Amino acid sequence: MAVSSAPGFFVSFEGGDGVGKSTHARLLGEWLGAVTGREVVVTREPGGTEFGREVRRLVLHGDHVDPRAEALLYAADRAHHVATLVRPALERGAVVVTDRYLDSSVAYQAGGRELAEDEVEQLSLWATRGLLPDVTILLDLDPVVAEARRTGEPDRLERAGDGFHRRTREAFLRRAAADPGRWVVIDAGGEVSDIQAQIRVDVAARLDLTPVVEEAVRVVDADSLPGASPASPEGLS
Repeated sequence: MAVSSAPGFFVSFEGGDGVGKSTHARLLGEWLGAVTGREVVVTREPGGTEFGREVRRLVLHGDHVDPRAEALLYAADRAHHVATLVRPALERGAVVVTDRYLDSSVAYQAGGRELAEDEVEQLSLWATRGLLPDVTILLDLDPVVAEARRTGEPDRLERAGDGFHRRTREAFLRRAAADPGRWVVIDAGGEVSDIQAQIRVDVAARLDLTPVVEEAVRVVDADSLPGASPASPEGLS
C-alpha cells in the first residue's frame, strides 16, 4: 500500500463531523496553490462528482441503509471519484486536497458500524487501485465537543449516537498511530488560524516543500483566512 507516486500531491483530511475538515481543506488548498504555483483541486467524498452527489444524498439523507450496502456505496463513489477526478488531476501535476477518503470508510463502517476492518479497507483499496494520499491530516476532537459545533438538521451519520462516534474516533486514532509516515494528528479544539498554521507547517515538511517551509512557519493572521474566524466554529464540518 504505497502512497501516490504521481507528479502531483495528494492530501486528505479525516476526522469526525464538526471538526473543521472542509474549512481547513479549502484554506490549505488556497495556500498550496499560492506557494507552489500548481493547479489545486479541492474535493470531497462523497460528493466530488455528480455520481458522488447522488451517493451522498442516499447515504446521508436517505432512509436506513444496511451497513454492508453503505460500505459498498462509499466504495463505488470512491472508485468513480479516483478514476475520473483524483488520478487525472495528480497525473497532470495538480495538488488534490480531499475532505475524506478511504480512511473514513474504515473508521465509520468498520469502527462505527463494527464491520470487519480489513474487509472494508481492502474494498476501498481495490476500488482505488491502491491509491493512498501522500499526507493525511487527522483533525481530532472529542465527539461531544464536535456535536456542539454542528448546526442545522443532523444527517444519518450524525444521528448514529455517542457510541458510534466514539468508536469512529478511536478507529481514526488507531490508524494514525499505525502509519505515522502518512498521518499527521492535530488537535482540532484550538483557533482556526492556529490549526491552519500547524497544518501548513506539517504538510510543507511532509511534501518536502523546502523553499516554502519558512513561509509555512509564519504565524497566520486570522484576517488572512477568509471565512474562518477563530472566534466562531460556524461553517466547520
